[in-house]
This record gives sequence, structure tokens and C-alpha cells, in this order.
Amino acid sequence: MTTSNRNVVSTLGADGKLTVELVEEEITDPVGHEVLIRIDGAAINPSDLGLMFGPALLEQAEFSPGKIVAPMPEAAAKALSGRVGDAIRIGNEGAGTVIAAGEEPEAQALLGKRVSGRPGGLFSNYRIADARTCLELPDDLPIESAAASFVNPMTAVCFVETMRQEGFKGLVHTVAASNLGQMLAKLCKEEGVPLVNIVRKQEQADILRSIGTEHIVDSSQEDFNARLIDAIDATGALLAFDAIGGGNMASRVLSAMDAVCMKGTAYNRYGSEEMKKVYVYGTLDFGPTILDRSFGFTWNVSGWLVMRYFMSLPKDRQDWVQERIIKGLRSTTLASKFKHRIGLDELFERDVALACNAKTTGEKYLLIPNG
Repeated sequence: MTTSNRNVVSTLGADGKLTVELVEEEITDPVGHEVLIRIDGAAINPSDLGLMFGPALLEQAEFSPGKIVAPMPEAAAKALSGRVGDAIRIGNEGAGTVIAAGEEPEAQALLGKRVSGRPGGLFSNYRIADARTCLELPDDLPIESAAASFVNPMTAVCFVETMRQEGFKGLVHTVAASNLGQMLAKLCKEEGVPLVNIVRKQEQADILRSIGTEHIVDSSQEDFNARLIDAIDATGALLAFDAIGGGNMASRVLSAMDAVCMKGTAYNRYGSEEMKKVYVYGTLDFGPTILDRSFGFTWNVSGWLVMRYFMSLPKDRQDWVQERIIKGLRSTTLASKFKHRIGLDELFERDVALACNAKTTGEKYLLIPNG
């Protein structure tokens, strides 16, 4: 038996044009440890949009039912030449109901259950996944929380786990009013972790204040650097997670950290001896990361991906992370909010695609593939 399926696929052509389209296929019945999941909801995250559209010039794209063709800036096309011709399935996280299962006990145990997983390609009607990688979810969990039970909740929990594992005492987070940022603020409050929240607008600061967040710094203000130093001084936060990537934000954070560490000490051209670190985990700015080197020599800037980090953890810590996620989803600490629900076909409408790709705070989209 087979099941008809449609899934969203993104392909960069040799001509420098990006094609995003709905591709039809037949899925065979699951075997062994496999389960067949009917996707009830999939969160549209910046990581999905980066893979689906990336730096393509979406405003100049040609839109037709189930298909978008957009030109790619020449420099970006060259940088992404490694993916030319690869048809990449989109959708990092989602949740659904297991409607068929392979013969292995782990698969059979999930039959009829609501699960989330990490098979990729979840912007689709159905998806095959390995039962051993699925997270069983409570039946009464709202689809908004279930569909977004993986990427942002796991990222927030793993930020805190990284901090503890590396011996830091507090965190700095950029783009802090995002869905993830709000989760992290609530989680840090529960866990007693000092957190510095960097935003870009007054409205974003207001969002964080409304949920009881304390240390908020607006990068659009003239006194940003001074206030950032004060916030880091108050929290002792010397580990940052940066969602921006491009530009000089990582550099400004490191400079503020070094200024705090050097307070009350004699001048030293090598800066403080305390380690200061920024993990870049996003690419809201596709430009180069600029470091002005005004923060001595004891620092580190590195990339960070949640799944690579999670998979590096020992099994007992992986289990703890998943248990903490379920607890946070039930208490709403790690629950997501969505302003819009759309179907697979709507994703290819010009206004919807542009609005999704804008990644505007408070405008998160939930894909309902079988709605």
C-alpha cells in the first residue's frame, strides 16, 4: 500500500534561480522501526525560511499555484553553489498522529499516538520517521504547542544546558523578543539564570516587560553600549547566543563583557583573563560577522546548532532535556504562540510568502498541512 503525499521542496538551479514547489509523491507503508505520521501542524521557523528561501530576492519572484521561482543575488548563488541541484525538503519541526507503524515494538507502541520528531521535510501531509527518534506528546496538548515542541523549546533548554556545561553563570541573548527569546526569558526566570535581553525596538522591550523580564537593552538607543555594560555587570553574563550573525553585534557584546571584567583593574592591553564567548546560532543578517578586536585576547566566537549539540549529550542528559521540554510545554513556559494558520497551498501565495519571510516579531505562522 502507498499513501499520496505533497511536500515542500526547495532547489537552487545552476542558473542562480531558486525554485520552491509542492512535489507529489507516494509513500510506502512503514517497516521495522518506522512510523507514518499524519502531520497535524508544523511551525514555520527562521531556520526553515533560511533553507526554503535564504537570501533569494523574493520580492522579484514569479508566483504560481504550488510554485515560486526567485532570483538569487550573484554572490549568494556562488556561496550556495554546493546545494545546486539538490531538492531539499523543508520543515524542521512539527507534530502529528501516527497512523501506521512497522512491526518493531517501539513503532507499534506509538500507533494512534501524537508525536513530534526530527525526520525533516515536515512541510508535508505525511512523513515517515524512526520511532526511536520520536517524542510522544500528551494527547491534550494544543496543536500550537505540539507543533513547536522541538526547535525553540529544545534550543532554549540547550542554551541553559550549554551555559552550565561550560561553567558560565549567565546568558546574553540577541533578538530577545522573538518566540524563542520569550521562551528563554521564562525558562531562565524559572531556573534562576541571569539573562540579558537585547532587542531592537521599544515595542519589543515592552513585550518582554509584559512577561516580567528584567534586564532589557535596546540596541537602537544611543546609550546602548553603556546600558549593555551595566546589564552584564549586574548579571555576570559572559556567554551570549546571537541570532543575528552578520554585523558587529557579537563584537559589541564581547567589548561590553571585557569592560565589565576589567572594572577596578589596571590597564592591560591583552584584556581580561576571564573567558568571554559568543555563539552564533542564526543568520538574520547574511553579511559577514565583524569583530573590531577591542576586547583583548581571552574570547571565543563559534557556531552553534541545537541538534548537533543535543546529539553530543550523553543519553541521560538527552532524556532530561526531553522531560524538561514536556514540563515546559504543559506549564506554557515553552509554549509557542502563532498569529496565523495557513495551508500548504497558501504558503505559495505572494502576500503570505513575503509575510512569512519577513520574520516579524509576533507574526509567527503555523502550517496546517491537512487542514
